[in-house]
Amino acid sequence: MKRAINVCVLTTTTAAVNKGVNQSALWAYAKLLRYTKRHERLNHTVADVFECNVRETPDKLAVISETQQWTFRQVNEHANRVANVFQAQGYKKGDVVGLLLENRAEYVATWLGLSKIGVITPLINTNLRGPSLLHSITVAHCNAFIYGEDFVEAVAEVSKDLPAELLLFQYNNENNNSTADAVKTAKNLNKLLSAASASAPNKTQVNHHDKLVYIYTSGTTGLPKAAVISHSRYLFIAAGIHYTMGFKDDDVFYTPLPLYHTAGGIMCMGQSVLFGSTVSIRKKFSASNYFADCAKFNATVGQYIGEMARYILATKASPHDRAHRVRLVYGNGLRPQIWPQFVERFNIGKVGEFYGATEGNANIMNHDNTVGAIGFVSRILPKVYPISIIRADPDTGEPIRNSQGLCQLCEPNEPGVFIGKIVKGNPSREFLGYVDAKASAKKIVKDVFKHGDMAFISGDLLVADEKGYLYFKDRTGDTFRWKGENVSTSEVEAQVSNVAGYKDTVVYGVTIPHTEGRAGMAAIYDPNRELDLDDFALNLAKVLPTYARPQIIRLLTKVDLTGTFKLRKVDLQKEGYDPKVVSDALYYQTAKGRYELLTPAAYEQLQRNEIRF
Repeated sequence: MKRAINVCVLTTTTAAVNKGVNQSALWAYAKLLRYTKRHERLNHTVADVFECNVRETPDKLAVISETQQWTFRQVNEHANRVANVFQAQGYKKGDVVGLLLENRAEYVATWLGLSKIGVITPLINTNLRGPSLLHSITVAHCNAFIYGEDFVEAVAEVSKDLPAELLLFQYNNENNNSTADAVKTAKNLNKLLSAASASAPNKTQVNHHDKLVYIYTSGTTGLPKAAVISHSRYLFIAAGIHYTMGFKDDDVFYTPLPLYHTAGGIMCMGQSVLFGSTVSIRKKFSASNYFADCAKFNATVGQYIGEMARYILATKASPHDRAHRVRLVYGNGLRPQIWPQFVERFNIGKVGEFYGATEGNANIMNHDNTVGAIGFVSRILPKVYPISIIRADPDTGEPIRNSQGLCQLCEPNEPGVFIGKIVKGNPSREFLGYVDAKASAKKIVKDVFKHGDMAFISGDLLVADEKGYLYFKDRTGDTFRWKGENVSTSEVEAQVSNVAGYKDTVVYGVTIPHTEGRAGMAAIYDPNRELDLDDFALNLAKVLPTYARPQIIRLLTKVDLTGTFKLRKVDLQKEGYDPKVVSDALYYQTAKGRYELLTPAAYEQLQRNEIRF
């Protein structure tokens, strides 16, 4: 009888949760559809919507930073100058002009101006150098390339390998109109802009579904891939976050994220471009200055991504911790292990956690502040939703199919791969993919719930609870098996980082001779050797089961982060744990749970199975 009552209570509670969250989500979705359908009907581009804001509030601040305060009028005039310069140079609709520039007001004005004449702008990651930079320029088939003065050396390094017909344009920093340090063949863009008209360029027919920009994947595995963002896609992403998070017209946004990524460049900057809000930016993220900046710019909404929240939480206490006007922070990757501490310390009223891929069509958001959740899918009518979690091999990500050859929905608390239904012509369900068609094909799964349908497959393992809340589990291939148990690298990374004092951490599986599965290895950034390994081992045992504790530790003296603050796991995994190959200090866990130095002699013993885990 007791079991029946519990089931009844659970069902009632689940139904109530489903109803409340569904109503909130549906209302936001209805407003989003009305917004996107209207602009589609009017064939509006991003620049068209922006120009409406210019006409309504020309003297309102659009973009601000420590050194710049640009109004909507100023952004638009600069955009017009960019359009007129490149139109005069002979560039036309369908041409591709790459952009490598740090966070500044000119950034958004540049791609916005190019879009007015139908030119597509690949937004290049400012951290790239050498082959990765060259690849990003060439894979997008750039006809021209704009770069900032700070990247002269990076461009000079690859200039000899660039196509001969590709023209270079150099942006100098403020108050610098010289040609000093320019790449030999580059044109001085500042001089060209100063001589150009601030009036609208000659009319070019640009359409709502035309390509706008290319945004690159982070490149944690392999070379970056250029994802296609159309005008309609930009509108959908920026408006989607706007209506779902309940942003207000008078909100002031703060983002220290790079404007070459979707998060900073669309989800945040899109609030200025499309909705007339003020966005404050920073050239480079600073954990200690995050809330100080929010106070300085009177920000009411702050943005984060990935490990930024952990960095901020690791800073020393400051008067700015709670002396700010931020009512909401939003982003993705706030780990549940630090979520409560973060909102308590910094007095945050609401966290808007979202999940999605730049190139994908599977996007979800946390509507009601549930700790750790990245979204919600109704358990009442799961197949009605355009997103699902399906059973898949955790190593390969390949769907596990039934006897009819179709995919299978996961049960509550069963990890699976997240997918988004593809519907051509629908900006919310379209899959535009990458510039590289072969790379795009790898992200599509066919014959999902019926023969002939298609879906975007994310490659991420998610889990939904009994109520329908979704939680990030891991990337496919990152979950490994050890001692007969599946180990999630994401979960272990969170606990290891917390115990190590919020240090940068990456966890991966490595093979050990004469053993099954893969042993856990953790690379921890600790250049000053601050980590007490005895205390570390003791505290780790309190939060992780034996099978999940890293068997090998690598203390990194230098760290290579992506633009979204992710360690490059694949490179570390390839380097392994041979002390003759790895220059960093390595340690292995003994049978008593302590970490001992992994010397060349101990490594050989490990290879001969004389040291066992």
